[in-house]
Amino acid sequence: MQNHKSVWSQCLQIIQNQVDERSFSTWFLPVLPISLHGSHLTIEVPSQYFYEWLEEHFVKELQSALQQVLGQGARLEYSIVVDQGDRNNRPLHVTLPTGNQNGNSRNDNGAFQSLSSKTYSNNMVIAAKNTETPVLHSKSAFHHRLEKDRIFDESNLIPSYSFDNFVEGDCNRLARSAGLAVAFKPGITSFNPLMLYGGVGLGKTHLMHAIGNKIRELDPARKVIYISSEKFTNQFIESLTKNAANDFTEHYMQMDVLVIDDIQFLAGKEKTQEIFFHIFNHLQQAGKQIILSSDCSPKDLRGMHERLISRFKWGLTADLQQPDFETRMAIIQKKMQNDGVNMPLDVVEYLAVNIDTNIRELEGALISLIAQSSLNRQKFDLTLARKILENIVNNIEKEIDIDRIQKYVSAYFSVTIDELKDKTRKKEVTNARQVAMYFAKEYTDYSLKQIGQYFGGRDHSTVIHAVQTVNNQIIKDDSFKKTLEALKKQLHTLA
Repeated sequence: MQNHKSVWSQCLQIIQNQVDERSFSTWFLPVLPISLHGSHLTIEVPSQYFYEWLEEHFVKELQSALQQVLGQGARLEYSIVVDQGDRNNRPLHVTLPTGNQNGNSRNDNGAFQSLSSKTYSNNMVIAAKNTETPVLHSKSAFHHRLEKDRIFDESNLIPSYSFDNFVEGDCNRLARSAGLAVAFKPGITSFNPLMLYGGVGLGKTHLMHAIGNKIRELDPARKVIYISSEKFTNQFIESLTKNAANDFTEHYMQMDVLVIDDIQFLAGKEKTQEIFFHIFNHLQQAGKQIILSSDCSPKDLRGMHERLISRFKWGLTADLQQPDFETRMAIIQKKMQNDGVNMPLDVVEYLAVNIDTNIRELEGALISLIAQSSLNRQKFDLTLARKILENIVNNIEKEIDIDRIQKYVSAYFSVTIDELKDKTRKKEVTNARQVAMYFAKEYTDYSLKQIGQYFGGRDHSTVIHAVQTVNNQIIKDDSFKKTLEALKKQLHTLA
């Protein structure tokens, strides 16, 4: 007699012959059969994103396999894990049918028609059961006075922040891609909430505004609001003093997209966290989009309720890191292009080398440079750039970082940067690697252990040996000494 395990096992055998090995191990092996009622099979998938991927890319293979095993009337249902739970709480599941039952057609592009937001939200109510939400009231006269007094602004979005002027690099690619997905399908993707985190001036706020602006561009009727956690708290406190807490809650529960910046500043604010928890739950259940930012990942947040941190982890958490040299170059060039300024490439590179902390400082240096050039009628050149950066760059020598050293040394010795980091012991690669380590020790503040990490995870003793070897060669070999001098000049060309 067939049971859910045997049926799924037979389906896997069929599917394995229809998809490549990597797809099979990634998208089918983690699936667990849950129950079988007649020709109705229920399978468990680990996340909403997992479910969406199967439905979009493999629904045909799933239906075909199921019909071969159970016949033409076979039906498939998903049990989606939306909260892993903990010691005190069992995991929460959402049950959804496959969207292509009975041979439903695909859309004009051949892609699977995703579930409507109504279907999604109705099922998502299951994920937040036992959650108490404040009772909503109709707008009071006092609420209208609050709006008239401009406690609640419209969207607070800055129009100039867009995806077009947000420069993509390795440091922010995941965050930007997720942001675009959310902008085109707010509340529908598994990136809900979308939480962006990273240090100061790395583009979190820009990206959040870009998402909100794109959503409103695509659908002006959507209610989108951007607000800092500090302003959110102040509004809540003001509503309490005017006995209008319900009006405050209702206002945010009516949003289609809620964007809150610097969520870490809610730490220790018990009442504000409580009201935000209710708003968060309501919006989640209604299939609305939530976008948050923080200076650290959810697991590192302190002074926050565990139930909030758990919900922050429901969607996607994406970090924004310090931009690398190439991304900084692209940011400067994009900024200059938008401002109609023509800046020589050597000046662009000089700025990108020297300002490597965050985008905000880089843009500040650009503004200073443009202002000085315009007011004093000076042309953009290295002399002016050096003068402007005198008060910004503490130590001009530190502009030579390990990335720059690896770039110039590898080019000089005709090896690749990857080879510098590999385990290969070819003589020409070993020589180049030792020289690069030598310069890293001379020009940066990194410890020997940190330098070793930049060269394929080598230990500090390898770096010590490299420095000693280069020093010995300098003493013994004049031609090698000249080689190093030539390299030093290249490293300092733009200094």
